This record gives sequence, structure tokens and C-alpha cells, in this order.
Amino acid sequence: MMEALAQRDAAQAVERDRLWHRLMEMGQIGGFVTADGHAGVDRPCLSPLDRKARRLLISWAREAGLAVAVDPAANLFLRLEGADPSLPPVLTGSHMDTQPQGGRFDGVYGVLAGLEAVEAIAASGVRLRRAIEVVAWTNEEGGRFAPGCTGSMSFTGAEPMSRFDDLRDAEGIRYADALSEQLALESDLPSRPLGYVPHAYLEAHIEQGPRLEAEGMDIGVVTGIQGCRWFTVTVEGRTDHAGTTPLRLRKDAVQDAIRAITALNALMHDPDDVLRFTVGSFRVKPDTSNSVASEAMFTIDFRHPEAAVLRQRGDRVAETVAGAMTACTAKVHERFSAEPTEFAPLVPDLVERAARGLGLSSLRLASGAFHDAQFLARVCPTGMVFIPCRGGVSHHPSEYATPEACANGARVLARCLAELARS
Repeated sequence: MMEALAQRDAAQAVERDRLWHRLMEMGQIGGFVTADGHAGVDRPCLSPLDRKARRLLISWAREAGLAVAVDPAANLFLRLEGADPSLPPVLTGSHMDTQPQGGRFDGVYGVLAGLEAVEAIAASGVRLRRAIEVVAWTNEEGGRFAPGCTGSMSFTGAEPMSRFDDLRDAEGIRYADALSEQLALESDLPSRPLGYVPHAYLEAHIEQGPRLEAEGMDIGVVTGIQGCRWFTVTVEGRTDHAGTTPLRLRKDAVQDAIRAITALNALMHDPDDVLRFTVGSFRVKPDTSNSVASEAMFTIDFRHPEAAVLRQRGDRVAETVAGAMTACTAKVHERFSAEPTEFAPLVPDLVERAARGLGLSSLRLASGAFHDAQFLARVCPTGMVFIPCRGGVSHHPSEYATPEACANGARVLARCLAELARS
């Protein structure tokens, strides 16, 4: 009875206004306002803005009495100690980097909800057997250095850190160089080795989809994350004068790229609308209005919850592109892939019980978006807590979750973390 009361008190100790004010203050770092009045955030990873946000987070953590450390991948950890420091800790968190035209909640909500939950647990006096750590993962979004989740992949061993060294941003800066600069500027922080096996991992996040809001649900109990395959397609043609070269003599990279995308749309057609196929970037050379394009490069983001569909259709991308060429040649490079992830029942079941115990409605659902939890699930029991966001909009300045929704997610998180850390 006393243990259940302590967990309840931990949830009740969550301070809605403190969490909200921190979200709004963090949103000013890299913040901008659109012409129609939406407050967005552009905060690339491993940038001066990223470092400013991390320093603000560190100041709040130290005020709360948490120990701070950073690992070689620049993952940032905030630790509330337990009675037995030798036990693997419970881990919670998310990321602080954003998309170039991002919002104030994606990623950073999970970090600040984790901090709020840990502060609530400490204030409630719950006796913890294990430590709880809040983590801010490096480069989840991949907005500056693609692919994303480089911090969590390095931490879990899904990929070696060296795999990302030669990634370059739009200005040609290497990931390894940006990481070295970050670590040098944070050399005053205690360092720790890369990676460990947590007792469990739980990540809070806005849903980035419409179901919770549409169905009037308070909490999403995430059961897993769909898989993805990312490709870059480069169509190579020849530059000619737009006014003098007959169409039949051209090797127009743009026209063949359009044919390839049309063929890929046919390949990826899904009458059930489960499959996700996106061409998100399209670049042309020489990129002038009166020249035939010599090169067209576009990206493919292909996602599905079933591994067989990812394999079968993804394996046909190259042949589909090649078959669409009429005058040009094409190269297809698969730059990233991740298998669909199904979370073991332990943590999702705990999230569902915590929501019910707090009088909150919940819905079990899979995540269509990519998260660091996808890689933590390979090494420890993992789950996610979703909260509703307005219109399901994310990766956009209009992204929004209410103060009460944010607090509800933190309350569920506090209850779950307290129970996991007592075991």
C-alpha cells in the first residue's frame, strides 16, 4: 500500500507549469515566428544553438541535484542516484535537435518530461533501488547530418561511432569534426564511457499523428515502430541549351527523374494506405532556368511495419528506377535501413497500467515515426509514452500540445520510472 501511495505521490508531484515554462523557454533557443504567427524552432545538432540548449538543460539538472555527464557520442546524461549504484539504471529521454522548420515539442518534450518526472520522484521521497538517468541523445533528427539517431545507434552498438565520421552537412562540415568541437567545448563536464545496458528505457513524445486527438485519448501506449529504408537516387544526363536543343536529342535528368518517381509511386501503391513513400528532397544541376539539367538527385523515405514488405518493395527500387530511364543513367544508393521494432510487453503494459491508475484514457498504437527507442529496444525492455498533438502536425512550426497533455505524459512517465527503479 505504501509503495503504491509513493508512486501516486510521484505522479502528483509533477508541476505542470514548471514543465510548460521550460518547454517555452527552450523553444526560444533557435526560435522563430512564421508570417502566420506560429512559433517554430531551428536548432541543428552539434551547433552553437544546440550547445546553448544543453547548457540550459544542465543548469536545471544541477538545480535539481542531478549529476551530469557526457559520453564520446555527445549523449548527455542527468542522473538521480539510487540506493545501489552498481545496478543498471532506468533510462528515459529523447533528443533536443530539430528539423530546420521544426516545432517546440518534438524530441525536447521527452527530455524535459524526463527531467520533470525525475524531479517529481525526488520530491515525493520514493525510495529507489536503481538510479534513473535522463538522456538527451545526439542527432536524432538527421536534419543536419543524415541519417539520424547517430547518438543512440552509437550507444547501443547498432552501428560503430566511426560509421558516421564522414557524414557531411550542407556546408561540407564532417560529423566527426563537429562532434570533436562539441566535446572540446564541453570538456568541463564529467565524461563517461560509451554505452551500457539499461534496466529499461522509456521515451515520452508527442504522437506526431492524429489518432489520439481524433479519438479523444490522453495517452498513447506505443507497441513498436515501423521499419524504414532510405535511398538516394542520382540521375545523370547532359547539359544543353534550353532554347536550341531538340527534345529528342536531350539527356534531360529532370524528365527521367520524374519518370522514375512516377514508376516508384506505382511500385509503392498501397490501397490500405499503410505504406509510407516520400520523395523529400530534389536537387538539380546546374539549376538554371534556361539549361537542360545534367543531374537530378532525389531522396526516398520508404516505411512499413512489416519486414517482408520493406524487403520486397525496397529491393525493387533500383530496377524500377533503371527501367524508367529513357536517355539518362541512374545510380541508387541505400543510405540507411532499420527493421520494424516490436516492443516487448513489459514496458508498454506498465504504461497502460500507469495511465489507468491516474484516470487517463489510453490507446495502444504503433509509431510511424523514427525514434531513438527503436535502437534501445535491441538491448533492453523499451516503451514509449505518446501524448496528443494538435491536428497530428509535427516537423512544422504549428506543432502544438497543450500544457495538460504535456503534464499527463510526465505523470505517467513518473509513475512508470518509479516502479522500474524500485525493482
